Amino acid sequence: MMDATSPAQRLRLILGDQLNPLHTWFQTASPEVVYILMEIRQETDYVRHHAQKVLGIFAAMRDFARQLQAAGHRVRYITLADPSNRQSLTANLDALLAHYRAAVLEYQTPDEWRLDDQLAQWSLTCPATIHMVDTEHFLSERLQATQLFRGRQHWLMEHFYRTMRKRYRILLDAEGQPAGGSWNFDADNRKPWRGVPAEPPDTRPLHDHSALWAAVQAAGVATIGNPQAETFRWPLNRQEALAQLDDFIRQGLPHFGDFQDALSQGRVRLFHSLLSFALNTKMLHPLEVIQRAEAAWREGQAPLSAVEGFIRQILGWREYVRGVYWATMPGYTAQNKLTHQRPLPAWFWSGHTRMACMAQAIGQSLEHAYAHHIQRLMVIGNFALLAGLDPAQVHRWYLGIYIDAFEWVEAPNTLGMSQFADGGLLATKPYVSSAAYLQRMGDHCRHCAYDAKAKTGAQACPFNALYWDFLARHQERFGRNPRLGMAYQHLNQMSPAAWAELRRAAAAHLDHLDDL
Repeated sequence: MMDATSPAQRLRLILGDQLNPLHTWFQTASPEVVYILMEIRQETDYVRHHAQKVLGIFAAMRDFARQLQAAGHRVRYITLADPSNRQSLTANLDALLAHYRAAVLEYQTPDEWRLDDQLAQWSLTCPATIHMVDTEHFLSERLQATQLFRGRQHWLMEHFYRTMRKRYRILLDAEGQPAGGSWNFDADNRKPWRGVPAEPPDTRPLHDHSALWAAVQAAGVATIGNPQAETFRWPLNRQEALAQLDDFIRQGLPHFGDFQDALSQGRVRLFHSLLSFALNTKMLHPLEVIQRAEAAWREGQAPLSAVEGFIRQILGWREYVRGVYWATMPGYTAQNKLTHQRPLPAWFWSGHTRMACMAQAIGQSLEHAYAHHIQRLMVIGNFALLAGLDPAQVHRWYLGIYIDAFEWVEAPNTLGMSQFADGGLLATKPYVSSAAYLQRMGDHCRHCAYDAKAKTGAQACPFNALYWDFLARHQERFGRNPRLGMAYQHLNQMSPAAWAELRRAAAAHLDHLDDL
């Protein structure tokens, strides 16, 4: 993939999450333009990533480079082991500008603050002319949320979502009102899954990345999780991503709404799309995904509640958290309003815990680099919040372990929605629950060493005592929150003896987190 050494007037940088073949950059091939892609330790090492995340991004980058070359574009691809690789984005750019004697470098807007800042600072001293262009991907501007919520204490996603629905005329009737008479059908999408209908088969293609994995290992890159190098199932290009979208619209979307919050022992996908990796690397455009889902409803292929719930995740939540991220960085990832400081238990890296729901969610994450939103929020995130784990450590774990995790989307979800570290900018209440919610939404408790109904005792589910202990620890902050009113009413009616027993149970759990 090494390009000839002839000079070029212009270099164009493509980052690993900018694999969009429909970008206007690629409409015309020019011998005066060289496209730059690079595998660098700077990107593999800023957190410890899942092996599949490293493989997926590098393999997709290599595939993208091949497609560009086949279309007649000049490409310089720097592999991890390339002798000329300085393992730094800007150090490589300096060398490449000199090598090609290029006067201009263009790059697409980075989605992560650290890269945006790195390139902006480098541009101030670079002798070449530097231009930043739009990625042509998102449906909202970086600062749209800032402008929309200016002066508000809470940045409610629902307000942003309705604004976006109107802007793009999604799921509206002829009069501009929400289809079905409601903006939100979330109340209809909370069913547990009892085995019917059957989980659709996984039709994603298999890839063998054993050679690439050997190169990653030879370079000394530290990773977590199972690489599945010979049976890799994530899409490498737009064509595979479109096939995955087609499959989801046909088989998953009709049941997605009912079971989007469901938990099931041993089930990884259920009716989820698993399109977030393709979306976040820009193989797919969000509007095409949204429009395909809306068309499925209008053609009678999926119910409105399922389609609205799916669209809300992309048009609403995905765009909204990006707006929050850019409005609050760089300080957002350092926030810790609840002053939680406990380190992550050792089983976050192994999945070896007796709590069945946690063993499933973490074990699945390590095995597949994926967990769905309820596993991330109400299982792993719930436990982390109840146990008072350090949100910075939780953030880095989420950022590394999931194949779709890029900081712009991961940090607000983890630190804001999940860990309440921002003090309530995103969430109007902490998302915590006892074992009752987990038992209602799934079947893990039937396979667990702990008793979901017991609050104290050797077999009591740790979620129970930790839940009440969390509410007690933070009563000054949350005691008047109307969404927690019933919980605090129950807490305040407990007898002193019952409450003392709960506190002892919680303290025992917190003192022995590694043993749970």
